[in-house]
Amino acid sequence: MTASPSAARGLAARLADGPVICAEGYLFELERRGYLQAGAFVPEVVLEHPERVTALHEEFVHAGSDVVEAFTYYTHREKLRVIGAVDLLEPLNREALALASRVAADTGTLLAGNICNTNVYDPADPASADRARAMFTEQVGWAAEAGVDYVIGETFGFLGEALVALEVVREAGLPAVITMNLHEAPRTREGTELPEAMRRLADAGASVVGLNCGRGPATMLPLLAELVDAVPVPVAALPVPYRTDAAHPHFQALVDEAYPGLPSGRPFPTALDPFTCNRYEIADFARAATDAGAHYLGLCCGAAPHHVRAMAEALGRTPPASRYSEDMSRHVYFGSDPTLARLNLEYGRTL
Repeated sequence: MTASPSAARGLAARLADGPVICAEGYLFELERRGYLQAGAFVPEVVLEHPERVTALHEEFVHAGSDVVEAFTYYTHREKLRVIGAVDLLEPLNREALALASRVAADTGTLLAGNICNTNVYDPADPASADRARAMFTEQVGWAAEAGVDYVIGETFGFLGEALVALEVVREAGLPAVITMNLHEAPRTREGTELPEAMRRLADAGASVVGLNCGRGPATMLPLLAELVDAVPVPVAALPVPYRTDAAHPHFQALVDEAYPGLPSGRPFPTALDPFTCNRYEIADFARAATDAGAHYLGLCCGAAPHHVRAMAEALGRTPPASRYSEDMSRHVYFGSDPTLARLNLEYGRTL
């Protein structure tokens, strides 16, 4: 399979031109649409409804994403073991890469492979690193065969696991974007302070390092400037679009006291709706993150195309979806267009 038309320029060239936007959040968005089961969050939708995955790729590009990320998140051997479907490992990965490759080729966007935390890595158990490496090697091998421009390794809590993933990607001869998912404290699960963790990843050959998932804009933004100062490579910032705060820095920690009867006892992961950031908050984050020096931007779990469009427009871009950005001057009640009925205009001003 041939690489996307962007491969001749690649990730480094795109970053040299300005910030790169990478839309993520496929798990949550396809779950909301009724094509993926919350809990295991294994994207069987790739095989069961490939047209829905293709459509979401297209929608994210339409909204302003510079990257089509193959939906191979949580398609590793361990996640498939949990649902009793290890036999789907290779066909699921190859189909996800094929779907993403076609959209990237059609749109001239970057094509990214994807790997993530394995849920088996334990720094106290050297054998677990070998198991994680084997899983990464399988997925990265299929991504390389698909002609990806680079590989995203994401949502790592352990620096050690992130370094193993990075080593596998570099051995395949591909650029790597490595992002970590922090919970309560700005350090890795081993206790490594964040700037030091980012330096080690950059020194090991990552093309981009940074943060994704877990933290919303309000609790990710304060960490970015220190990271930019710490590393010689571009910094990534891909928060979840939820209103985390100092008391609840990670979306798994959010609580909704208005609804004490939530099935899980907490909003995460299926009752986060009241905490969702609006498009204007995402635009504010995009501007603030670039001001802080982050150069690789996006959104993770919970993102929808209108969020991505807001991010692109905040960077001064006009993606195709901008044709449909709001124009309230035409609203029947709130509009200022002189052709609107005077009675409706007056009513609108009183609402």
